[in-house]
Amino acid sequence: MPASSFTDPHTASPAGAAGEFSGEEKQQLLELARAAIATQLAGEPAPALPENPRLHQAGACFVTLESSGSLRGCIGSLNARRPLVEDVLHNARAAAFDDPRFPPLTIAELSRVEISISVLTPPEAFPVKNEADLLQSLRPGIDGLLLEDGAYRATFLPSVWEQLPTPAAFLAQLKRKAGLTAHHWSPTIRFSRYRTIEFSE
Repeated sequence: MPASSFTDPHTASPAGAAGEFSGEEKQQLLELARAAIATQLAGEPAPALPENPRLHQAGACFVTLESSGSLRGCIGSLNARRPLVEDVLHNARAAAFDDPRFPPLTIAELSRVEISISVLTPPEAFPVKNEADLLQSLRPGIDGLLLEDGAYRATFLPSVWEQLPTPAAFLAQLKRKAGLTAHHWSPTIRFSRYRTIEFSE
C-alpha cells in the first residue's frame, strides 16, 4: 500500500460504492444478506442481486451477525475486488457458515439473528514512528485499523471502539487478535486505517 495521509473521514467515500447510501439501498443490501443465508440453509440457488447500478460498483464490506446482543459471526473483505452486491452475498454466507469461531448457523437461529453491514473505504497506509505516535494519532469511533507484521495480520472495524473505547485497549486487543502479545512492537510492523458506513436491520 502506498504511503499517504489518511483521507478526512467526512470526505472519504466507501470503496466502490459512491458516497452514502439511501435508505432503500441499505435495505436492499440487508435483504440480500439475509436471503443469501436463508437460501443456503434451504439448499436453494443464491438470490437474485439488486439491479441498482450503484450497488454493482466494486466495494468491500464486512457482514456481522449478532444473536441476543452477542457476536455470532463476522467475515469481510478489506479491498474492493468485486461488485459490492457480490461481496455482501459472499460475506453474509461466510459469516453464517464459515467463521471458525462459531458453528454453522442453523435454520432455528436465523430468525433470531440481526445482520449488520459495514462498507469500507480503501485502507490507506498509516505510517507512525512508534507506538506512542500511533496511540496519539488514532481517532476513537472513526478509525478502523489493520495491523500487519510478517505472517501476522488482523483488523478491527470502527464499531469495536464501542467495546474498547481507549486507543491503548483497542491496540492491545488488535495485537492479540493477530496472535501477538499486547506489548509487541517491531521495525516491520505496519498499519493501515479506514472508515466505514455501517447499517443494521
